[in-house]
Amino acid sequence: MNRRANIFRRMSRPQGSARLADATEGLEQARVLDRVIRALSTAVRRTLPPGPVKDALHGVPFGHPAHPPLTDAPIGFWVSAAVLDLMPGGRRASQTLVAAGLASAVPAVLTGIADWSALHREQQRVGLVHAAGMATASTLYSLSLAARCQGRDAAGRAFGFAGLTALFAGSYLGGHLAFRQAAGASHADQVGHLVPLGWHDLCAAEELPDGWPVHRRLGYIGLFVLRTGDDIHVLADRCSHLAGPLHQGRIVTDDNADTCVICPWHGSTFRVQDGSVVHGPATARQPAFETRVTDEGTVQVRPY
Repeated sequence: MNRRANIFRRMSRPQGSARLADATEGLEQARVLDRVIRALSTAVRRTLPPGPVKDALHGVPFGHPAHPPLTDAPIGFWVSAAVLDLMPGGRRASQTLVAAGLASAVPAVLTGIADWSALHREQQRVGLVHAAGMATASTLYSLSLAARCQGRDAAGRAFGFAGLTALFAGSYLGGHLAFRQAAGASHADQVGHLVPLGWHDLCAAEELPDGWPVHRRLGYIGLFVLRTGDDIHVLADRCSHLAGPLHQGRIVTDDNADTCVICPWHGSTFRVQDGSVVHGPATARQPAFETRVTDEGTVQVRPY
C-alpha cells in the first residue's frame, strides 16, 4: 500500500515545465508589483495621450498589434550574432548584428509600452517582468557592443550570451502574455462560428430607446444595439480589445460625423455602422450585423 502511495506522489509532482508555468501564473497575482505599475501607467498615459501616434503604436492602421512582429527583428539579430560568435571569422558580422538588434529594439519597446498601458492588471504584472527581462537583455547587449568596439571580443561574446539568456527569459513571458493571457488577441465573439446564416429575430423595434445603447442576446452571444432615428446598429457586445461591454460605453460622433461607441474599459472607439476601429487600443474590427425591421415591427439581424 505504501509503495503504491509513494508512486502516486511521485507521479503527481509537477514536472519542470509545469513548475515553470505555475511560477509564471504566480506573477499574475503578484500584487507587490502594483505600486510600480500604477506609477508607470500614469506616466505613460500622461506622456502618450490618445491620438494618431498612440493608435499607430498600438497597430490600428495595420489591423493587428504592431508590437509582436516588431520583436522578431531584435530577437533574430541577436540569435544570429550568437551563432556567429561560435564560428571563426564572424567578429565584424557579429558586432553589426548586435548593433542592428539594439536599433530595432527601439520601436519594439515603444509599441510594447503603449500596449502594456492598456492591459488588465494581471496582464500588466506579467508584462512588467517581461519588460524587465527585455531591458536586461538590451543592457547586456549594449555592454557587449561597447566591449566589441573596444576590441575586447571575449568580453563582448560573454555579455552577448548573457544577454541571450535574458532575452529567452523575457520572450517566454511575452509568450505567456500572448498565448495564455491573450494580450493582443481579439476578444470579440466569433460571430461566424456562433451565429447561423440568414436573418434572426432580435426584439421589437419599439423596445429600443432612441440614442441609447442597450444589450440584447442572440443565442450564445451578447449584442450592442443602438437606435438612432430610423436606423438600428448592431455590433457584437464584447470589445475586441479585452471583452469590455460596449453597451455600457459612451456614444460620440467622430471627425467624419459618424456615430461611434467608446468602450468603457480602455477607451477603444468603434464606428457603429460597420464596427471599424476609429481609435485603439483595439486593432481588430468589431463584428457587425445587418439589420431590418419587418412589417410586424420586429428587428432582424444577420452577420455581415
